[in-house]
Amino acid sequence: MDVPDPALIPPEPDRRTPVVLVTGFSEGATAGVERLASALLAGPGTVVVRHELSELREGIVHRTVRYAEGSTTATVLELAHGCVSCTLRADLLPLLTVLSARDSVDRIVLALDPAFEAEAVCQAIQDVVVTGVVGRVDGPAGRDVRIEAVLACLDGRSWLADATGEETLAERGLAAADDDRTVAQVAVGQVDFADAVVALGPAVDELDRDRLDAVLSRLAPQAPVAWIDDLDSFGPLEVEALLARIPAQSRRGRIFDAHEPLLRGQPPLGTEHGVTLFEFAASRPFHPERLHEALDVLFDGVVTARGRMWLATQPDEVVWLESAGGGLRVGGAGRWLAALSDRELEQADPARRALAALRWDERFGDRDISLVILAHDADPAEIRQALHWALVEDDELRLVERAPERVARWEDPFGEWHADPCGDGEPTEVGQPKSQTGEGK
Repeated sequence: MDVPDPALIPPEPDRRTPVVLVTGFSEGATAGVERLASALLAGPGTVVVRHELSELREGIVHRTVRYAEGSTTATVLELAHGCVSCTLRADLLPLLTVLSARDSVDRIVLALDPAFEAEAVCQAIQDVVVTGVVGRVDGPAGRDVRIEAVLACLDGRSWLADATGEETLAERGLAAADDDRTVAQVAVGQVDFADAVVALGPAVDELDRDRLDAVLSRLAPQAPVAWIDDLDSFGPLEVEALLARIPAQSRRGRIFDAHEPLLRGQPPLGTEHGVTLFEFAASRPFHPERLHEALDVLFDGVVTARGRMWLATQPDEVVWLESAGGGLRVGGAGRWLAALSDRELEQADPARRALAALRWDERFGDRDISLVILAHDADPAEIRQALHWALVEDDELRLVERAPERVARWEDPFGEWHADPCGDGEPTEVGQPKSQTGEGK
């Protein structure tokens, strides 16, 4: 009897209920979120869920569920601890599992409140165990639903200013007072995580539109962009057509691994309208105090910077950096392969081991620096010069190799997670990176 080739056996169909997340935070963009959700609601078997969090600091959440046949249910939730994470765990995730079990529900649309980050929601769907749902074994909501797409809606008149500013969400009135995320971190994160972008463009100057297009094509190179001058003209057919344009290899809710290649989706590497994406790479570590001084160069004329760093004082730790406008996160992303035991190395991701083998150094293993920087109004040469100044010099590198115990006694501003104003209110946050926590602190 012939045994069929496993490679020729078609995969089992994914029977989980698809989920579309629609996100946007500025006033114009939130109107776009509502329009997109309503257009998607025209699809048979679609349900639109929205949690309105304007009273979250009082522990009140307003939840609305709209159904394709026209009915709506509104619920007021009272939370013992009013926060975004509690809303996710206590209501949104259990609701997804309940809706997915209904035969009448073919698709769920999450019209996200500005305080929600799509990446945090997707990570919670995959990782957070949902308990207490009648008739269901405890487990993540990702067993019952899958992310079909993440749509980001932005206001073309204000997004770039938001993405490069210093204002916090709390100052904008979009979050609780103890939520210190910046508008820039959310604006950049929404587009970076999106599978498709809807840009609202009435009254946007042609040159400004071209410049914003140059930023979007580098920040989210695989995401199709639909420019809309009139929201009323963007109906069900247009939204479904945009979903159909999303490439098969798009993220669709997948959480980025800090050890993956940083240039995802083959973004343009040339300069357009002053916008450029470039890499800073080095095979020697940063001196922590000089790096702390040099990081100011990432706050002016830069949309975002992200990547892996090697600090001389932390030779075993991969340090992750992620900036957006005037906000910065620095934190841990695991250990270098060269710092792992043989047993730990065997369990490491094979793709990561293969990439590391291509650049393995006899003295320092896979330790290196790799940053990708998206600038819109800054000179890449000046940024490279500042970061190069922060690297250890030759005599310091010899200490790193031969006397690490002495290097460990150097002053290290990154030795502990802390909010670091740097004197004059500089909105620098040193803490766990979003890609590791799933939600900004």
